[in-house]
Parts: sequence; structure tokens; C-alpha cells
Amino acid sequence: MAYAIFTIPTLLLLVIFFLYPMLMSMRYGFTAWNGISPAKWNGLDNFTQAFQDKYFWMAVQNNLYFIGFSVGLQIPFILFLALVVSKIRRWTGFYKTMIFLPTILSTAVVGVLWGFIYHPEAGLLNKLLEAVGLGAWKHTWLADESTAMLSVLVTNAWQWVGFYVILVLSAIYAIPKTILEAAEIDGASSSRQAWSIMFPLLRPVIIVMILLSITGAMKALDIVFVMTGGNPYGITEVMATYMYKKAYRIGEYGYANAIALLILLFTGALTSVFGWMTAKQEEVRF
Repeated sequence: MAYAIFTIPTLLLLVIFFLYPMLMSMRYGFTAWNGISPAKWNGLDNFTQAFQDKYFWMAVQNNLYFIGFSVGLQIPFILFLALVVSKIRRWTGFYKTMIFLPTILSTAVVGVLWGFIYHPEAGLLNKLLEAVGLGAWKHTWLADESTAMLSVLVTNAWQWVGFYVILVLSAIYAIPKTILEAAEIDGASSSRQAWSIMFPLLRPVIIVMILLSITGAMKALDIVFVMTGGNPYGITEVMATYMYKKAYRIGEYGYANAIALLILLFTGALTSVFGWMTAKQEEVRF
């Protein structure tokens, strides 16, 4: 009885706010619905439309950019920064706090803040470039097709680097010091210790970071919505913002629900492939 008292409220919340909306989204994804009139079953028409929609595929491509930037650049930088901070012996609390600070800010605040930094006239970035004699590099960062997506990616990375650095630091501090001391006695340099000892022991944390990066990139919405709204010309559009526009600006709720299902399927496929590759590597190692 005691178990039921504690679990039933949680299960009800799960059903009301997760399972039921997901089932309704699956239902409406196979209909033509404008949010007002009765939904009309149209089978796979919404999915066929999505696969033929060049703007949808542009959004998919941008989600993949998020993943590539996070896994290829952000995670290596996080590991490097965590290793540097782990070697600091004074003011460690201050450094951890400053690195983690952006994570506690809301995405709306981060987006507005970096919007001012990227401002073409009064922005800090262009002012710094001008001050150091690189005025030719000045851009309308969020309105230029060549820099808009990169600007959003850098902003998103700035917000979440601190969270992952603290995660990695926790794993580094959990490594027995005797292992590192033995390696140091054997003459291993700091870089050799990091590559041969610390990184292999950090493998579980790295796998978690990659999984979180994939899922976070596939559901990216708020940072893009606040900074660019998908502009210019859809260059920074991601699947979630495209879904939002189709639903709340154009009124194609059936099509938007189909996109939501595709986001779920793509995320599941990517995480499953990564899990399979990780399992294969474990089999090879052992």
C-alpha cells in the first residue's frame, strides 16, 4: 500500500503530461488538421510531404550541425578545459563557479545576451575586432548566411560547456590518485597520463556526454528561436522551430505533429546507432 501511495501520483503525472500528449501527437500526425476543424485522416501524406520538403531537410541538416559541433569540437574542448581546471590548486571553487555560471542562466537570457554581443553596430564582438585592427572581419553575424548558424552553435556551446566540465571534473577527481602517482613515478608526462590513463577511465562519462549532446541537439528549439527565429531565409532553422512555425504560425497542426514524430524517430535512430557502435567497441576491447 505504501508503494502505491508514493508511485501512483508520479505515474498519473507521467500519463497526463507525457504518454497522453505523445499518443495524441501520434494520432494527429496522420491527419490533416488546422487546430480548429475536425481532424481528417490522411494516412502517410504528412510524412510524404516532409520527405519532399526542402526546408524540412534544411532543418534536419542544421540539427546534424548541432550534433557535429557538439561531438567534434565542444566535447574535446570540455575534456581539455576539465583537465586544466583539475590541475589548478588555488581558487578552484572560483574557477568552477565561473565556468558553471552560464548553465544556470535561462536560454532566453543567454540568447538575448549574445544577440547584443553579435549586434552589427553596438555589439561587443565587432567592437573588439575593430579595436585590434581587424575591422574587415566585422559582420552582421546573425543576419549573414555564412556566420548565422555558427554564431548560434557557439552561443549554445557557451551555455552548456560548464555543465559538462563539472561532470568530467567529478569523474577526474574519482580516479584513484595512486594510479596517476605510479604513472608519474614511471616517467609519464601529464599529456601521456591524460591520453593513456585518464581518457580511458573517463570513457563512461564521455559516452554520456555524447548521448546528451545528440538528444539535446535533436530537440534544440529555444536558443534558435530567441536568437534568429530560424532566419535568415531558414538558414538556422532546426526541426523543432520548423515544427513550431508550421503549427502556430501557419496552422498546419497535422503536419507539425508528423514532424514531432520524425524528431522522435530520428533521435531514437541516432542514439540506437551510437549505442550499437559503443557496444561493438566494448566487444572488441574485451
